[in-house]
Amino acid sequence: MTFENSKYFNLLKHSKVEFSFGNFYLFDKFIISEINEGIHFDWDKIQQVIAALIDYYGSNLKIGYISNRVNPYSIEPQLWIRFQRDYGFIVASAMISYTELNYINASIEKRFSEMSIKRCGSLDEAINWIKNLKEFK
Repeated sequence: MTFENSKYFNLLKHSKVEFSFGNFYLFDKFIISEINEGIHFDWDKIQQVIAALIDYYGSNLKIGYISNRVNPYSIEPQLWIRFQRDYGFIVASAMISYTELNYINASIEKRFSEMSIKRCGSLDEAINWIKNLKEFK
Protein backbone atom coordinates (compact mmCIF):
# COMPACT_ATOMS: atom_id res chain seq x y z
CA MET A 1 0.00 0.00 0.00
CA THR A 2 1.32 3.44 -0.88
CA PHE A 3 1.64 6.00 1.88
CA GLU A 4 -0.89 8.29 0.19
CA ASN A 5 -3.48 5.48 0.22
CA SER A 6 -2.86 4.65 3.87
CA LYS A 7 -4.61 5.93 6.99
CA TYR A 8 -1.36 7.66 7.95
CA PHE A 9 -1.51 10.14 5.07
CA ASN A 10 -4.10 12.25 6.92
CA LEU A 11 -2.99 11.30 10.44
CA LEU A 12 0.71 12.17 10.40
CA LYS A 13 2.10 15.62 9.62
CA HIS A 14 4.54 15.33 6.72
CA SER A 15 6.06 17.02 3.69
CA LYS A 16 6.36 15.38 0.28
CA VAL A 17 9.43 15.64 -1.93
CA GLU A 18 8.98 14.38 -5.49
CA PHE A 19 11.84 13.22 -7.69
CA SER A 20 11.68 11.77 -11.19
CA PHE A 21 12.60 8.40 -9.63
CA GLY A 22 10.21 8.37 -6.65
CA ASN A 23 8.54 10.14 -3.76
CA PHE A 24 9.83 10.80 -0.26
CA TYR A 25 7.64 11.70 2.70
CA LEU A 26 9.40 13.61 5.47
CA PHE A 27 8.30 13.47 9.12
CA ASP A 28 9.88 14.81 12.31
CA LYS A 29 11.93 11.69 13.08
CA PHE A 30 11.76 9.54 9.94
CA ILE A 31 11.21 9.43 6.19
CA ILE A 32 9.28 7.07 3.93
CA SER A 33 10.56 6.38 0.42
CA GLU A 34 8.57 4.97 -2.49
CA ILE A 35 10.83 4.41 -5.49
CA ASN A 36 9.22 4.17 -8.93
CA GLU A 37 8.97 0.89 -10.80
CA GLY A 38 12.02 -0.20 -12.78
CA ILE A 39 14.37 2.43 -11.31
CA HIS A 40 17.97 1.61 -10.47
CA PHE A 41 18.44 3.57 -7.24
CA ASP A 42 22.10 4.44 -7.65
CA TRP A 43 24.53 6.74 -5.85
CA ASP A 44 23.62 9.81 -7.94
CA LYS A 45 19.95 9.45 -6.97
CA ILE A 46 20.85 8.83 -3.34
CA GLN A 47 22.87 12.05 -3.30
CA GLN A 48 19.88 13.99 -4.69
CA VAL A 49 17.80 12.68 -1.81
CA ILE A 50 20.54 13.47 0.73
CA ALA A 51 20.69 17.08 -0.51
CA ALA A 52 16.91 17.44 -0.10
CA LEU A 53 17.05 15.92 3.39
CA ILE A 54 19.83 18.25 4.52
CA ASP A 55 17.86 21.22 3.14
CA TYR A 56 14.79 20.11 5.11
CA TYR A 57 16.30 18.86 8.39
CA GLY A 58 19.64 20.66 8.53
CA SER A 59 23.14 19.20 8.54
CA ASN A 60 22.95 17.51 11.98
CA LEU A 61 19.99 15.28 11.19
CA LYS A 62 19.38 11.86 12.75
CA ILE A 63 16.37 10.06 11.27
CA GLY A 64 14.82 6.68 10.68
CA TYR A 65 14.25 5.41 7.16
CA ILE A 66 11.28 3.40 5.90
CA SER A 67 11.60 1.90 2.44
CA ASN A 68 8.02 1.24 1.30
CA ARG A 69 8.71 -1.15 -1.57
CA VAL A 70 5.42 -0.88 -3.43
CA ASN A 71 7.24 -1.09 -6.79
CA PRO A 72 10.04 -3.34 -8.00
CA TYR A 73 13.37 -1.48 -8.36
CA SER A 74 17.04 -2.24 -7.88
CA ILE A 75 19.76 -0.96 -5.58
CA GLU A 76 23.33 -2.07 -5.00
CA PRO A 77 23.41 -3.39 -1.41
CA GLN A 78 26.97 -2.18 -0.83
CA LEU A 79 25.72 1.42 -1.15
CA TRP A 80 24.59 1.07 2.48
CA ILE A 81 28.27 0.81 3.45
CA ARG A 82 29.18 3.90 1.43
CA PHE A 83 26.23 5.85 2.81
CA GLN A 84 27.09 5.00 6.43
CA ARG A 85 30.74 5.91 5.84
CA ASP A 86 30.04 9.22 4.07
CA TYR A 87 26.87 10.41 5.87
CA GLY A 88 25.56 8.04 8.57
CA PHE A 89 22.52 10.06 9.63
CA ILE A 90 20.05 7.16 9.43
CA VAL A 91 19.80 5.55 12.86
CA ALA A 92 17.71 2.55 11.74
CA SER A 93 15.75 1.38 8.72
CA ALA A 94 12.57 -0.58 8.07
CA MET A 95 12.05 -2.26 4.72
CA ILE A 96 8.48 -3.14 3.79
CA SER A 97 8.34 -6.19 1.54
CA TYR A 98 5.16 -7.06 -0.32
CA THR A 99 6.64 -10.00 -2.22
CA GLU A 100 9.03 -12.84 -1.43
CA LEU A 101 11.62 -11.37 -3.81
CA ASN A 102 11.47 -8.03 -1.97
CA TYR A 103 11.96 -9.88 1.31
CA ILE A 104 15.02 -11.69 -0.07
CA ASN A 105 16.46 -8.41 -1.38
CA ALA A 106 15.89 -6.76 2.01
CA SER A 107 17.69 -9.68 3.66
CA ILE A 108 20.68 -9.18 1.36
CA GLU A 109 20.77 -5.42 2.04
CA LYS A 110 20.58 -6.10 5.78
CA ARG A 111 23.85 -8.05 5.57
CA PHE A 112 25.62 -4.98 4.13
CA SER A 113 24.43 -2.53 6.77
CA GLU A 114 25.92 -1.79 10.16
CA MET A 115 22.70 -0.15 11.37
CA SER A 116 19.57 -1.92 12.51
CA ILE A 117 17.31 -2.97 9.61
CA LYS A 118 13.91 -4.50 10.24
CA ARG A 119 12.07 -6.36 7.51
CA CYS A 120 8.36 -5.58 7.76
CA GLY A 121 5.21 -6.84 6.08
CA SER A 122 3.15 -3.64 6.32
CA LEU A 123 3.30 0.11 6.64
CA ASP A 124 1.68 -0.22 10.10
CA GLU A 125 4.46 -2.49 11.34
CA ALA A 126 7.23 -0.25 9.93
CA ILE A 127 5.84 3.04 11.28
CA ASN A 128 5.15 1.57 14.74
CA TRP A 129 8.67 0.12 14.92
CA ILE A 130 10.44 3.26 13.72
CA LYS A 131 8.44 5.56 16.03
CA ASN A 132 9.34 3.42 19.05
CA LEU A 133 13.09 3.33 18.51
CA LYS A 134 15.04 4.10 21.68
CA GLU A 135 16.95 6.78 19.72
CA PHE A 136 13.72 8.83 19.51
CA LYS A 137 12.60 8.48 23.14
